[in-house]
Amino acid sequence: MALWHRSLILAAALLTPASATAAPAANAWDLPPLVLPDLSGRHHRLYDWHGQVILLNFWASWCGPCMTELPHLADWQHRYGDRGLQVIGVGLDDPAKLANVARTLELPFPVLRGPVTTATALLRRWGDTPGVLPYTVVIDRDGTIVFRRAGPFDEEAFAAVVRPLLP
Repeated sequence: MALWHRSLILAAALLTPASATAAPAANAWDLPPLVLPDLSGRHHRLYDWHGQVILLNFWASWCGPCMTELPHLADWQHRYGDRGLQVIGVGLDDPAKLANVARTLELPFPVLRGPVTTATALLRRWGDTPGVLPYTVVIDRDGTIVFRRAGPFDEEAFAAVVRPLLP
C-alpha cells in the first residue's frame, strides 16, 4: 500500500504513548544520529537541539493531514519556543515542494530534507513501522522519547504531552 494512502487511512489515529509502540529505542540519542540537510543544504544533527523539548514531525507536501497540521506546529513554535520547545520538520518530499510549503506557510522552525528513497527505513527507525504520515515524535530535554503518533498531532495531544514538559 502506498505511503500516501496509509496516511489517509490512519489520519485519525488515536493518542499512542511511546511505551505502547514497538519502539526501536527509548532514548533518541541511542538511535543512529539523525543528520539531514535543511532547505538551504546546510546539515543539522538532531542532537544540536539537545536540552530542548523536541517535537519531531515527519511530513510531505502531498499529505493532506500534514498540510492541515503544519500551521498548528508553527503556532506552537511561536507560542512556546521561548519556553524550550523546538519543532523540527522532516520533509519526505521533493526539496522544491518542501521549500514552497515552508515559504507559503512561513514555517518558523527548521525544515530538514529527509531521504525520499529511504523514507520508509527512516520512519521505521523512529517507530513508524507502517510508514504513516504525518508522524510525530516528542523527545524530552534528556532525549527520552516520551510520545509517538501516526496521524495528525492535535491540540489535545499537545496539551497532554508537550505542555507538561515546558516550564
